Amino acid sequence: MRILTLAVLAIGTASMGPTVAQMYDPAYPVCLKVYERAGAYYYECSYTSLPQCNASASGRSAECVINPYFAGAQADHRRQRRAY
Repeated sequence: MRILTLAVLAIGTASMGPTVAQMYDPAYPVCLKVYERAGAYYYECSYTSLPQCNASASGRSAECVINPYFAGAQADHRRQRRAY
């Protein structure tokens, strides 16, 4: 019975079609949100500044957004050894 249930779930999941995962690259602070037909959109996170992104978005159905997952320059939190 479990095998039949798993088979039905697998077939049902496969028939829904491909899903698109949105991915933000944490290495870049600015992303270009590109709009496509039927309300679909995707992100291109490969810009280091808003002016650079705006130049790429010019004339396209797109807008620049700040990357919410930008890692940035992480501070080094290791303890410094003191010399006495």
